[in-house]
Amino acid sequence: MDAFSRLLTEYDVLGAFWMTIKLTVASAIGALVIGTVVAVCRVSPVAVLRGFGTAYVTLIRNTPLTLIVFFCLFGISNTLQVQLADPDSPTSIADNTFRFGVVALAVYHASFVAEALRSGINTVPQGQAEAARAIGLGFLPTLREVVLPQAFRGAIAPLGNTLIALTKNTTVVATIGVAELAYQMRNMIEFSPSLLYAIFALIAVCFILLTLPTGVLFTYLSRRLVVQR
Repeated sequence: MDAFSRLLTEYDVLGAFWMTIKLTVASAIGALVIGTVVAVCRVSPVAVLRGFGTAYVTLIRNTPLTLIVFFCLFGISNTLQVQLADPDSPTSIADNTFRFGVVALAVYHASFVAEALRSGINTVPQGQAEAARAIGLGFLPTLREVVLPQAFRGAIAPLGNTLIALTKNTTVVATIGVAELAYQMRNMIEFSPSLLYAIFALIAVCFILLTLPTGVLFTYLSRRLVVQR
């Protein structure tokens, strides 16, 4: 316990924990929005949109997350000089790396969200979509009013797994200087190597506190909101 107290006193572990939460929440929202759009493209009757959705999922899902993170910061920010933060702000560097980290995480995990939603869409009986079109609803209204609400309910479990994976993958953005838990762990190992086991245990507990309740919640929701056929 003395080792844990020392680590919590000497290092900003709570700040890193909060940074991981912010990364997770912001990236999850972005991934859900992008993934929903891509999933709609995947089932669209327009061939160009289907091709775009397929290409997005195939390309992004098979690209290492580290490569996407580095491309966002060093390719888009440093090379193309695209900034997501006010350059005159004293925290512009930290804000810019955080926001590009969110973009990279959202873009990457959106491919998994899209596939989860597509699997949910495939569980909706085709007759319901045909009935909606029979009463005059177009493709998008049918998706919005009939298909997607049931698809989200059917995809709760894989969406929960994606959120848990996203939470753990926030460690990748430590490579571009975002001060989350993995970044703080590296500092603790460098300056307090004698507390190595305590450091690993502390960081593991932090991630368990984030992922375990998420898993329990989504398991409950998947059982509570399951669509009865």
